[in-house]
Amino acid sequence: MQDALANLGVRPDTLTQPEKDKLDDAGFLPLSGILRADHLCSLRARVDELLQAEGDRAGMEFSQEVGAERLSDLVNKGAVFDICFTHPRVLASIAHVLRADFKLSSLNYRAALPGQGHQALHTDWSEPVSAGQFRVCNSIWLLDDFTAENGPTRVVPGSHQRGTLPQAAMPDPAAPHPDEVLLLAPAGTVVIFNSHLWHGGTLNRTSVRRRALHAYFCCRTERQQVDQQRFARAETRARLSSAARYVLGLDVG
Repeated sequence: MQDALANLGVRPDTLTQPEKDKLDDAGFLPLSGILRADHLCSLRARVDELLQAEGDRAGMEFSQEVGAERLSDLVNKGAVFDICFTHPRVLASIAHVLRADFKLSSLNYRAALPGQGHQALHTDWSEPVSAGQFRVCNSIWLLDDFTAENGPTRVVPGSHQRGTLPQAAMPDPAAPHPDEVLLLAPAGTVVIFNSHLWHGGTLNRTSVRRRALHAYFCCRTERQQVDQQRFARAETRARLSSAARYVLGLDVG
């Protein structure tokens, strides 16, 4: 793992100490300016091509959702998505949270549609864990600005350290939490968040969709949401470096 991360540009100082502290204490970290304007345009264009091509099958490799556009298995659907599992700042953040060998679990797209998108607060792990025993970590790649009106993700800072799930602590996890904050940031930002942090989508109150990619990582011993060994195409394996294949959990020999 350390060799793979080093080959992908991760260094001891890739994250600053204040950034590491925010991940530890708050459980999330916005990384600004990860995606340039040209890369954003390319990602948006490829997403629209895939939605058009896949139609009602879109997202079926992992999840389809009423009220949201979904795409899954993006590792195999264009080199434009490779940045989501190879960017050194993102990988350094995942490594800091999980503190163990890890791999990509899934790379998906989700867009909250107008009048849709609200979710109950939840974690991405079915059981409570003790602080420091984290198994999963997510990254949200903002393809649109996240505003207070268009259905941004809400999080409860520090909740990853509580060792409990929202449904065990709240009468109604779909209701607002007094400590929740909205992840508001411009397109091109990547927000890393500990997936044991209480979080959920909010209602899109605008007339347009709110688009994002989700690159979700897990400890190497855990099962992936999308089995990369099973799904990885020959052309995908051929275009990626051995370090990138290792992050995917693929054989690198």
